[in-house]
Amino acid sequence: MPQSIQLSEINRSREATHTQSPISNEVTLNHTHSLVDEMPEGGYGWVVVASCSVIMFFSVGGFYSWGVIQAQLAAESIAPNSTLAFIGSLGVSFIAFGAIFMGRLIRWVGARNAGFLSCLLMGGGQILSSASSKNVGGLFVTNGIIVGLGTSMSFMLCSTLPSQYFTQKRGLANGAVFSAAGIGGAILSVVQSALISRLGVAWTFRIIGAAIIALTFPACCFLKDRLRRSTATIEWSLFLDPRFVMLALGSAIGTFPLLVPPFFLPLYTNSLGLAASAGSILLAVFNVSSAIGRVSFGALCDICGPITSLCLALILSALSLLAIWPVSNSLAPLMVFAILNGFGNGGFFSTIPSVVAHMYGPIRVTTVFSMVLTGWAAGYLLGAPIAGWLLDAYGGSGGGIVAYRPAMYYAGSLSVGSTGFILGVRILTTKKNLFTFA
Repeated sequence: MPQSIQLSEINRSREATHTQSPISNEVTLNHTHSLVDEMPEGGYGWVVVASCSVIMFFSVGGFYSWGVIQAQLAAESIAPNSTLAFIGSLGVSFIAFGAIFMGRLIRWVGARNAGFLSCLLMGGGQILSSASSKNVGGLFVTNGIIVGLGTSMSFMLCSTLPSQYFTQKRGLANGAVFSAAGIGGAILSVVQSALISRLGVAWTFRIIGAAIIALTFPACCFLKDRLRRSTATIEWSLFLDPRFVMLALGSAIGTFPLLVPPFFLPLYTNSLGLAASAGSILLAVFNVSSAIGRVSFGALCDICGPITSLCLALILSALSLLAIWPVSNSLAPLMVFAILNGFGNGGFFSTIPSVVAHMYGPIRVTTVFSMVLTGWAAGYLLGAPIAGWLLDAYGGSGGGIVAYRPAMYYAGSLSVGSTGFILGVRILTTKKNLFTFA
């Protein structure tokens, strides 16, 4: 009898648990939906956007100006082109390698503390690079790993935080943040070129590192979480969602060609016999166009949908890589290529966070975005070095336009493949009506 009483009590307890669980879940879901429905669509969100823009100016903008330093190191015969490109791509690849860990760390320490830590790593890594300006191994550690870790954290933070404050204007907000990276790449390209010619590479690293710490720390003070929630680090069930799989594969393939133009434009202008300043000017034009593309495609996300905008950005990048760069043997067509490719390149970065938030909601955006970013590791790490190996195999940086064409076709063909996957995501999302917002 005691045993039957005990079993009945256990069963009643289980029934009570099952009865209460849906109610509890419903309350949680309602609370979550109310938080999303009460999006301020501005207000303090614009302060967050401004702060994130300052950080992105130096983080991603710094890697987009790496081509200037790479060209100088190559001129000093520090290392082959493929090795120097590998230093820059290693730092960028940490955005992908550390995405899941950084997403969890940001949720743990909060946005403001994560901002301070990321900016300290970026600025400190640049200063330490000054002691390794003649040492390739040292540059891999300082500019590749240390700066890369800081960039990884800042990228995750600034890519997801604005989505907590916007729904209807989310694309514009993300575009504004990512445009700062393009502006940063443009300004830093010109500044670094001037500093290198006057003070050398070592002092350029020191000055840029000090500027990062001095200017980003005040911006970090204004970072604030709005929807800080404990979510799963990895949602394994997403791998059963064909839309997520195609988005992850398409964006991963799309990262391979992204760094090829900014890393190799300065070298390409030197091989054509143009003035040394032409490379930094083209890189600045590329980055300014990238900044405009980030804002424009971000705003376009709010008009025709983020997935559609991402498709258009990839198509523009593919056309410029396959149809314009291979026949550019003077400054005028190169300027056209830099403008068009920079525009599409910037659109890729500014639309991806909006695509993730559109498909999976602002509460899950950090988790899902970190999973998508992890797939970018190979493209970030090997995209530019593969182009460098192709260049070395077909004549090197002094081989003229013919030596560069295999790298150009390699980059363009991967952009085409990426476009195909993202078009698949859009078809699966819109189902029968292909003209709906998506």
